[in-house]
Amino acid sequence: MTSINEIAEDYVARYVELDPQFATDLGVPGHDHELTDISLEGFAARNTLTASTLAAIRALEPADEHERVAKEAMEERLALAVECYEAGDDTSSLNVIASPLQSVRAVFDQMSTEGEENHANIAARLAAVPAALEQLKATLLDSAAQGRTSARRQVLACAKQTQDWNGERGGESFWAGLVTRTGATGAVREDLDRGAAAAGAATADFGRFLTEELLPSAPEKDAVGRERYQRASREFLGDTVDLEETYAWGLEEVARLRAEMALTASRIVPGGGLKDALAELDSDPARKISGADNFRAWMQDKSDAAVAELADVHFDIPDPVRRLECMIAPTHDGVMYYTPPSEDFTRPGRMWWSVPEGQTEFATWRETTTVYHEGVPGHHLQCAQTAYRKDLLNRWQRSMCWVSGHGEGWALYAERLMDDLGYLSDPGDKLGMLDGQMMRAVRVVVDLGMHLELEIPAGFDFGGGGGGGGGVDHAGERWTPELGWQFMTANVNTEEAQLAFELDRYLGWPGQAPAYKVGERIWLQARDDAKARKGAEFDLKTFHRQALDLGSIGLKPLREALGRL
Repeated sequence: MTSINEIAEDYVARYVELDPQFATDLGVPGHDHELTDISLEGFAARNTLTASTLAAIRALEPADEHERVAKEAMEERLALAVECYEAGDDTSSLNVIASPLQSVRAVFDQMSTEGEENHANIAARLAAVPAALEQLKATLLDSAAQGRTSARRQVLACAKQTQDWNGERGGESFWAGLVTRTGATGAVREDLDRGAAAAGAATADFGRFLTEELLPSAPEKDAVGRERYQRASREFLGDTVDLEETYAWGLEEVARLRAEMALTASRIVPGGGLKDALAELDSDPARKISGADNFRAWMQDKSDAAVAELADVHFDIPDPVRRLECMIAPTHDGVMYYTPPSEDFTRPGRMWWSVPEGQTEFATWRETTTVYHEGVPGHHLQCAQTAYRKDLLNRWQRSMCWVSGHGEGWALYAERLMDDLGYLSDPGDKLGMLDGQMMRAVRVVVDLGMHLELEIPAGFDFGGGGGGGGGVDHAGERWTPELGWQFMTANVNTEEAQLAFELDRYLGWPGQAPAYKVGERIWLQARDDAKARKGAEFDLKTFHRQALDLGSIGLKPLREALGRL
């Protein structure tokens, strides 16, 4: 192989063979009956491929600007992947949202439940769950023996998740529900039922393993410390940032957003405060939708309208990208998320709403901005357009590279852009956007603060009263999970059950949560830099096209590539 793009294409093709679940994500056939090897040997095999590909990339000079961008992006990502593997981050990973445990369950969400071939693949993959979880047990125990175990909080929370998946704490078993959704009959239904029973039993056994075998080695302390945090921050940003400066900026963002929220609240209830505005919005029947199916239809209508109105005006949106499906997820985690299309677009991009158990009413003022975040011009436009650009991007750039700071930063940038374009002119929708921005700013503060145990500065209003401040003084104290919880509940207007999950998420997935706001900050800086370079020739639509045509890459390679345009 003599080109960067050839090496990139080969890397993806070989990686798919080592990671069947990734193959399913891409829509590559032939692997849907398998689960990824999460034994020590499986992790080692994937790292060996990554390290050899990195060496090959470093040995070549790019042929043109497109290959130069690809090389810079691959070097940054692959070098960091090898560094994280060698530090033991991969093989010790256990958290409530994005560790191998969750991936074993979540891969089934990407599988079609229609047709006998798909039924057979689901049955085979269900039957493979026990072996996969046994592999994960051995991997985690090996890491524990080397002193690398996730904190006690994560171990216990993951054990609860296994109970939820099995319906042991109320609700339907995920495994049984999956089989029911297939509608299969006859012999394949018997295979599916056996597979679901085996997966359920293995899930219950893994939950017991967590509490009885792994928990004794789990540290009480949640903070991961500076070395681990700095590596994680680079992983999620694709850039190195000054952690103390970012923390100080996060505090400033919280204060700025408080003021803007108070101003917006006064437009909803003249003379009232934030609490008054929230109560007014939540009691307004015109801002409520009853029933999950009706809410899904509302999301679809909102998304379709955004695509129709933004295409060819503010963005170039190719025809295949204009299709986005809004879905109700088979889980009940209380989050909205996006999954990209398959490589050939036969499976479209999808926006999922994981409805909390028992919730039947939905507040549109809270979620209008979320539709733009997950859909267009947010994740769907970014991810689906990247998948479409086969003429500009190699397969690794299109399908394998995802950097949270780039992707989540773009989605927050998209929300703010929609406000600038007038789509959030309704003060309720605007407050919903600001409330989401506040949560992301709070994330910067508590994630950095808790993991690095930073000091709360003098003069900072800790908050209280639903996000409006309150004069609570914790100056000089160092952040702990308990202070993080107080800060979140004082400044984020979300149900406590969801906030509890958020806190667990930050503590178990260091560096990821700040990537949203920090990524947005760098996207806005990149746009400002382009305006300064281009002057009167700057065109927003052209900037968006050129930026998205680079694919999802680290924020440092992004800034460097944009600077050359």
